[in-house]
Amino acid sequence: MKVAIIDDVQMNVVLLKALVQKLPDVEPVCFTDPQMALDWCLANDPDLVVVDFLMPGINGTELTQKFRAHYPETPVLMVTANHEMSLRHQALELGVTDFLNKPIDHIEFLARAKNLLALSKSHKHLAQAVRKATAKLVEQERETIFCLARAAEYRDPATGAHILRMALYAKHIAKALGLSQAQQDLLLQTSPMHDIGKVATPDMILLKPGKLTTEEFAVMKLHASIGFEILSANSSPMLQVAAEIAYTHHEKWDGNGYPRGLKGDNIPLFGRIVAIADVFDALTSVRPYKQAWSVKDASDLLHTSAGNHFDPACVDAFFTDFDEILTIKSHFADAEMAHRDESA
Repeated sequence: MKVAIIDDVQMNVVLLKALVQKLPDVEPVCFTDPQMALDWCLANDPDLVVVDFLMPGINGTELTQKFRAHYPETPVLMVTANHEMSLRHQALELGVTDFLNKPIDHIEFLARAKNLLALSKSHKHLAQAVRKATAKLVEQERETIFCLARAAEYRDPATGAHILRMALYAKHIAKALGLSQAQQDLLLQTSPMHDIGKVATPDMILLKPGKLTTEEFAVMKLHASIGFEILSANSSPMLQVAAEIAYTHHEKWDGNGYPRGLKGDNIPLFGRIVAIADVFDALTSVRPYKQAWSVKDASDLLHTSAGNHFDPACVDAFFTDFDEILTIKSHFADAEMAHRDESA
């Protein structure tokens, strides 16, 4: 375990270092410059910070406050010759864990340092356990989304390759728009659920090889609202995002989409992105009722539909580094994915 010792008086640093070295499995890291000490602490998250109060430039209270903004749980032991209660109250409010008065009593210092190191160890073990539990929950959410997407896939003539390509296209758009890596990954994980509502669409409509009648199309359009109802019933943040995508990916930029006729920026960004990814892949894929469009024809439609069906900024993002789109389309072709499924 590492203990940061910060005091502008070298003799005090030497004394504290000697005391810390009496503790088992503990390494002191010493500083007489408080700014250098703060920089090191922010980069290394020590197990305990021992800091003097009166120092030039940054005093112990200011240093603690800045450190606490990044590491709220790491114990801070302040050493001070000042006995004023107002100072102690202020320091406690800013994050100091405990105090020692000068001159330092060696036995008291060792006891307090030992206790604070035990506290630090406990906090870090707890934080690690929380991270593991959170990661497990996130993985379970991903598995739930995958299972639901597969359920929809078994009833829809679209293939599993469509779901994967569409999700990768959506991530490509998000990246080109400058969204964070976390947002890109979230979109990749949740967009496969966009058509989950089709599990409630009758086979005579969902699997019809020809063009739908007006009445049949009205029933088909219900899948957006049904998907939202299915997914929004779960409190999982990831499924809530999936619900929003299911609800909004058939809205149009000009307000002529469904189910709510949302317009422009009132359509959530993820819905606007998935709309483009979904349409492009549907157009360029073979279906029982149609042949695949060429990439050029599908691209021309996206360009001409920018500003009415699609968000123009999202269309521009889709065509940024278009070679990546072509690579995704080629690598995850329907025939290849079908072969992989049979091999599995």
